[in-house]
Amino acid sequence: MPVDLTELLTPSTCAVLTMELQRGVVGDLTSFPQLAAAADQAGVVPNTVRVLRAARAAGARVVHCTAEFRADRAGSTVNCQLVAAVVRSPGHLLVGTPATELVPGLGPEPEDLVSARLHGVSPFAGTSLDTWLRSLGVTTVVATGVSVNLGVLGLAIEACNLGYQVVVVGDAVAGLPADYADAVLATTFPLIATVTTTDEVLAAWAGT
Repeated sequence: MPVDLTELLTPSTCAVLTMELQRGVVGDLTSFPQLAAAADQAGVVPNTVRVLRAARAAGARVVHCTAEFRADRAGSTVNCQLVAAVVRSPGHLLVGTPATELVPGLGPEPEDLVSARLHGVSPFAGTSLDTWLRSLGVTTVVATGVSVNLGVLGLAIEACNLGYQVVVVGDAVAGLPADYADAVLATTFPLIATVTTTDEVLAAWAGT
């Protein structure tokens, strides 16, 4: 089905979501050096910066979806191998520490929203994200960040289930291994989302 990207990205009904673009994930304090390297190689942060600047200029909302943990782990259910591995590191993404901050250049700007979660691997369940987006009249979400394997894929599936249109900026996401991430972008995401590029997103907003 042909997609009119300009219509899909109407700023008044669109929000860009960044997924875990934090210093402790893909930045200078990363606990996941291989993922950080993959994101760096793909240009995830600079491309996301471009998307966010264009979104704000066009009037689209920006929401940063972050992960963090309390020191006592309250609110974080250890029910999968990923979370189990993370919580074994006592200082990983602790609330209020520099590791939970966004990578420099992303904000947050005063008009941005930050949706932090204490559990799970994707941003909607157990947070106010869906309520915030609906209150803002958002019908399309634009996904950036990491990782294609879990967080970004979970974001897209949850958003689709909740009735949103989903756009994935293919050169502003990354995962491991790279060939697997490429396969997910090529085969899985097109079934539930529109996969596009940073340049195409910027072109859609150029006339707004």
